[in-house]
Amino acid sequence: MERVTAASTRKMLIVDDERDIAAMLADYFSMEGYETVVANDGSAALARAESGADIVLLDVNMPGMDGFEVCRRLREHLACPIIFLTARVEDVDQLDGFAAGADDYVLKPFSLEVLGRRVAAHLARENRVREQGSSVKFFERLTIDYGMRTVEVRGDRGEAVPVELTRTEFDIIALLSKSPGRVFDRDLIYQRVWGWDATGDSSIVREHMRRVRKKLAGAGAGDDCIETVWGVGYRWVAK
Repeated sequence: MERVTAASTRKMLIVDDERDIAAMLADYFSMEGYETVVANDGSAALARAESGADIVLLDVNMPGMDGFEVCRRLREHLACPIIFLTARVEDVDQLDGFAAGADDYVLKPFSLEVLGRRVAAHLARENRVREQGSSVKFFERLTIDYGMRTVEVRGDRGEAVPVELTRTEFDIIALLSKSPGRVFDRDLIYQRVWGWDATGDSSIVREHMRRVRKKLAGAGAGDDCIETVWGVGYRWVAK
């Protein structure tokens, strides 16, 4: 794995109630050049997150406030990648995690080197989005700022209504809206949004698409911005 240089040091928040695991992760990523901050419960994680983070490693099974709740609360002020560390493998658990705002799942036990590459891949993608996304696109009711990663709907009186999106939900909108009319199948959306080395099932795209449509409609954009091409995939049809 390519080491992180001092000039590109990123801050990592590690949340795990198993102190040995948290310490192991902190030692490994510190040696890789990351600034690491450790929390051993949900309350401590929220307090540590107040100073910001570039990426979060978050255990799911913690006593008291579990990882799902911590993730939901972190998402109120953090847009960085959040990776769940978990032994839970059921599809419903993964869907719950993505619904809470997580970007990825890594199953325990895991290889530190593989986890390191996953972390580096997420941060590299963040850099690419920032470098390539400094533009704004206007549709009839929508304004999408790819640099600021925001979506606004113009109301009936001209007011701007922000659409509260998770990082992954915005990435889906960005992917589709940059190529209006193009049909993306679920596998391609999964690869582009979650990454080529992601583990999971492209069926989670359907759940995220449902949430994106619901949020757009709730903000007043209607429910016809994204069209389902049955048996194929999805395409952006908002004008």
